This record gives sequence, C-alpha cells and structure tokens, in this order.
Amino acid sequence: MSEAAIIFLLILCIILLFSIILYQRFHFKKGIHARLKEVSDKLEDILVSGSDEKVMVFTDDSALMELSGQINLLLEGYQKIKVDYRRSQAASKKMLSNISHDIKTPMTVILGYLEMIRLESPEENELLEKVEEKARKMMELISQFFTLAKLEAGDTSLELSSVSLNECCREAVLDFYELLTQKNFQVEVDIPEQSVCIMGNRDALGRILENLISNAIRYGGDGKYLGVFLHSDEKYVYIDISDKGKGIDKAFSTRIFDRLFTLEDSRNQEIQGNGLGLTIAKSLANQLGGDILLKSDPHILTTFTLKFRKLIY
Repeated sequence: MSEAAIIFLLILCIILLFSIILYQRFHFKKGIHARLKEVSDKLEDILVSGSDEKVMVFTDDSALMELSGQINLLLEGYQKIKVDYRRSQAASKKMLSNISHDIKTPMTVILGYLEMIRLESPEENELLEKVEEKARKMMELISQFFTLAKLEAGDTSLELSSVSLNECCREAVLDFYELLTQKNFQVEVDIPEQSVCIMGNRDALGRILENLISNAIRYGGDGKYLGVFLHSDEKYVYIDISDKGKGIDKAFSTRIFDRLFTLEDSRNQEIQGNGLGLTIAKSLANQLGGDILLKSDPHILTTFTLKFRKLIY
C-alpha cells in the first residue's frame, strides 16, 4: 500500500472517530434536554392540578437523579403545607359556625325577654323599643354570620329541583313593593310570560334575590331606580338587578363580594350594611352551579347579573 493511501486511510479514520464522538455528544445532550423537559412538564402538571404525585425520571445520569430527588423533597414540603392549611381552614370554619350558633341562642332569649318587658311596662316603651331594635339588628348580623359560616364549612345542603325564575323574580319584587313605594323609586320590571326554569333551590334563590335587591336599594338609593330583568339565551338564563346610584369603582369591583367589605363609611348608619349580603348571595349562587357578575358605570347604571344554566326539557 502506497504512502499516500496510508495517509488517506488515517485521515478517514480520524474523521470517522471525530464524527462518532460528535454524534454521541449530540445525542447525550439531546437526551438530557428531553429528560429536563419531562421533569418541567410533570412539575407544572402537579402544581396546576394540585395532585400529590412525585416527579419520576428514568435515567442513569446521576445529576438528573439528584435533581429529581431534591424536587421531590420540595414537593413533599409543599404538599404537607397544603394539607395543614386545608385542615386549619376547615377547623376555623367549623369553629366559626359553632360560635355563631352559640351566640344566636342566647340572643333569641334576650329578644324574648325584651318583648315581655316592653309589653308589661308601657310607660318605658320608647326606650325598650330602641333597645329591642338594636338587639334585633345584632340578631340579624349573627344570623348572617351563621349562614355564611355554615356555607363555608360545607354544612349547608341545598336540595335541587326545577324552579321557575319567573315566579321567584315576581315574588322578590313584591316583597320590596312597600319599601320602594315609600322611597319613591322608579321600578322597571321585565319578566317574560313564558316559563324560564333552572335546576335550583327556591329558598336559596329567594335569599339571593333579596340580598341583591336590598343592596341596590341601600347603595343605589340616590338614583331612585330599581330594574329587574329576566332573559335567556340557548344555554343560560340571566337575572339583572340594576340601579342608577353612585355605582362601584373598578378599583373595588374585584373585592365587592369579599366578607365584611363595604363601600360606605361606617359612620353613615343611614345606608351602611354589614358587608355579608353579597358574600352570601355569591356563595349560594356558586352552590347552585351559577355565578354573579357585576357591571358598573358610576352614577349611570350598576347591574348585578345572576347567571345559571338553563333547564331544557
């Protein structure tokens, strides 16, 4: 074999060896990248779904094995914190429910005694009536706390059946007719004759509508307007409760359903609520599979919209 052929063969072997090394390094890096992508995707899935899974990596690379082990240790700590938080939250809600019940019972007795004293002492009626009024307001607040505590603790079971929203809306408006007349409100009602039904609970719907309408009268009272509109599309039914009062600024729109959140200064007893009505309404609507939406154009029109899936026969 000639010298040139030997040199050519050596060069060819070097090129082949270099190609093999490059191929192995490329596939090794590609394999590492693929494994890291698997770890990243699995970790994202665990965090989004809130599952108690762990990251599993099938590899013989020691660095990857160590990384997955450290990730799993962090996941175990995160999952333990999550479980402890849920347990603490459930205990707090249960405790609040029990406290509300324990306070409600003696308040009922106090109201009974106040009424008896007022009936037996006519000369002190005015003073006793004021005391009784304050006690009733306290009782109302306790009752709302009790309702919300039961809802949040999962102690309230709502029996579902076919409910006509037409009748619920008419009854809700009639319940406030006298008050609306006294306050000289312009009332606009649009309820179709054709029955519109959902799978819901009549008592819960009545409570939701009562809270939304009383909220419109209390906070939208300066607009002297109340609108109640029932409408639907192919999938959903909607109940709009509207007022033309001061409205709700966008800065507060995400907080309006928070517990104890009120827009008015606490010294303004004329219209001040306790900040629980909308929270209870939202919670009840969610339990019925619905929602409450808000759209407000201050001093023009503010609308709370109840949205439920339509019951189609």
